[in-house]
Amino acid sequence: MAEAADKAAIRRQLRETLAAMPDADRQTKSLAATAFLSASPEFAAARIVMLYLSTAQEMDTAPLALKCWQSGKTVVVPKVSWDQRRMMPVEITSLQTRMTTTGPGVREPVFGHPMPLNLVDLVIVPGLGFTSTGHRIGRGMGFYDRFLAQHEFIGISCGMGFEDQVLSDIPVLDHDMPLSMLCTDRGIRRFASNCISS
Repeated sequence: MAEAADKAAIRRQLRETLAAMPDADRQTKSLAATAFLSASPEFAAARIVMLYLSTAQEMDTAPLALKCWQSGKTVVVPKVSWDQRRMMPVEITSLQTRMTTTGPGVREPVFGHPMPLNLVDLVIVPGLGFTSTGHRIGRGMGFYDRFLAQHEFIGISCGMGFEDQVLSDIPVLDHDMPLSMLCTDRGIRRFASNCISS
């Protein structure tokens, strides 16, 4: 129970940090992170990229989606089954059309072409916080941990967030899935052997 209490306190602190960030800083830092990631060998090798549709206080993924389309990549985003607590990657060709808001303010497509997990090369993973060793703390619902744990997924998982969200340590539970890499406005950290070395 202590770890759960610790995580709740960390989430509260990180939400306050994100809420206090000026919009201009958020946009500048989002563009910086996009530049780092789009120049990486992992991005170059990926044909199908799964993004999250960012909320107002998250790292903005819209510039990355545009980079993907400009590079001829397929973009998929999560369509959430709240009752089954699962996400399914579906293809999108626009960030504006046929979108809806579900659950706790989550944007997702109304419908879309489902993409088999084994075809997704790179998953951009949101989080409230990250560590320098590849762990993350999400919003507490476990959607991404369950998604990344599926044996059909054989791609690379890349956390994306602000350097302000990087912590020295967070409580890690058995079901918490480590990331392959982390991209922030300061650069890229790689953690797993399945990343392409640059």
